[in-house]
Amino acid sequence: MAVTVFSAFNDFDVKVKPSAATWTKVYGRRDAVVKVLKDAFPAGAEIRYESHKIIGSLGRNTACNPVDDIDLMVHLHVERDLWERKYRYDSSEFLYRVRRVLNENSPVRKIGARGQAVRFFYADGLSVDVAPVEKYTTGDFGIPDGSGNWLTTNPAKHETYLAGQNAALSGDLKKIIRFAKKWNKSHSSRLSSFHLEMMVARTYATLGSNSRTALRLFFDYNYNNLSVQDPAGFSGDLSSYLTQVNRVAVNDSLKSARDRADLALEAENQGNHQEAMRLWRIILGSDFPMYG
Repeated sequence: MAVTVFSAFNDFDVKVKPSAATWTKVYGRRDAVVKVLKDAFPAGAEIRYESHKIIGSLGRNTACNPVDDIDLMVHLHVERDLWERKYRYDSSEFLYRVRRVLNENSPVRKIGARGQAVRFFYADGLSVDVAPVEKYTTGDFGIPDGSGNWLTTNPAKHETYLAGQNAALSGDLKKIIRFAKKWNKSHSSRLSSFHLEMMVARTYATLGSNSRTALRLFFDYNYNNLSVQDPAGFSGDLSSYLTQVNRVAVNDSLKSARDRADLALEAENQGNHQEAMRLWRIILGSDFPMYG
């Protein structure tokens, strides 16, 4: 609990950011899965393990608590003849072969395919999604698209872009991203994680230390402005997955959040921290501290 809006946001920041203990668990789970991959796809095999990388929100250091899955990109090199003969035009067969081999080699009892990845399910809820990729001569990667084709991706380019934006804004951008994610989760989770991150990243030319005004600007800037291009040039408009109904709903949520943020800022300026915190709790969800 807190008695000022400033301290409430500081407490909220600590609460939503993954702790050192969480990262230790993430790295331990990653290492266990990588060992299975190395054993299943050994050196000299026609499909062999080459490298791995944590990607997604954890890879970009924008994840929020609770952390319930790890996205792990794994480069599996395929011998050229096998690639041309069997997998170049059939990413689904590649994905299912990876799942079959991992099922035969892993002590994890439940492994399933999820369109673009193979998921390791664990009883404690921290699953691992293994995204098997092949590396192209361009340095980018091919990843199954869930319908038999291949998508081109390179998570390192997204990480570099976001790290640059964060550095240009004195290291505060990723904090605002985590806050925006809590807003999204508290209001039906209509926006995908990556799309939301890129919306936040393009919002600011400057970013001061006041998270409250920064969030208000995010809501206002992105209201009726949901389209944002993939900064790496792979996916085009990142809002394309939204239906018209969901676009209307997201814009309604942004407008409502902006209007409540205006009221919260006014209450704070008048010294009414209890009312301001009540309003921010509506915006950001039940993890936001209560007054007291």
